[in-house]
Amino acid sequence: MIQYNPKLWLKHIFNVAKSDTLHRLWPQMIAMALISLLITYLELTYLGEYNFLKDTGVIYSLIGFVLSLLLVFRTNTAYDRWWEGRRKWGELLNNSRSLAIKLKSSQLSKDDIFFFERMIHNFSISLKEHLRQGVQLDALELTSIEREILAAKKHIPNAIVQLMYARLAEAKLANQLSEMDRLIIDTNLNELLNISGACERIRNTPIPYSYSLFLKKFIFVYVSTVPIAFVGTLGYGTVLMAVFVFYVLVSIEILAEEIEDPFGTDDNDLPLDEICEKIRENISEINTVLPNR
Repeated sequence: MIQYNPKLWLKHIFNVAKSDTLHRLWPQMIAMALISLLITYLELTYLGEYNFLKDTGVIYSLIGFVLSLLLVFRTNTAYDRWWEGRRKWGELLNNSRSLAIKLKSSQLSKDDIFFFERMIHNFSISLKEHLRQGVQLDALELTSIEREILAAKKHIPNAIVQLMYARLAEAKLANQLSEMDRLIIDTNLNELLNISGACERIRNTPIPYSYSLFLKKFIFVYVSTVPIAFVGTLGYGTVLMAVFVFYVLVSIEILAEEIEDPFGTDDNDLPLDEICEKIRENISEINTVLPNR
């Protein structure tokens, strides 16, 4: 995720970042310019003053208004998914802190507390990678036995929570935890699973295919036929107008597609690596500052 100062207007206006849609759209913009140039040439050459479509500018303005409403809905839907993903990872950060404090304040042994410290951080790392291309066990801090157990699992975040539940049950049998303490800690562990499920729902449920397909076709047909309505007023300047409108409309659609899956590594995706590191730092600080009983 790009960190920036939103108050620096001029810097952002003249800055062309790698994530700018201009880098991705220039081939399509050239193709749209050629299409618009062809339509404009045919109209000016063969229809001229008899072009009965040259007074349809009002109709195109109305269609553009409808298209803008569709794009607003598209953008809002995508941003809602992005913001919900950020909210869930904020909940993961807070829940990890809460769980670490509760465990450190309990009667658990140092080995048990160190185990949970590793597993809480391992859960955040595994969830991040699970939402991307899959979990690599080398990225986790595991013992040989834990690695062997997780290697046989397909859903690593679930398996890590399962290991924590098993260790919690052992501590309960050893009378290191009361039933009340176990239930309190169980609330945090269950919340880890809820956060994982919510993030999977966001990743696995994109906008319906038919809606996305219709919007793309609508934009293409609208922009490619702009010269029909405005060539009588702008002449060959309609080509520039069509390219600019194409750039604006398609850029909005591209940005919506990018942020509706906020867990990747694109410039506008969530800073999951930084959040995982923050979880590790916070848990380590909690277990260092507070003395064990």
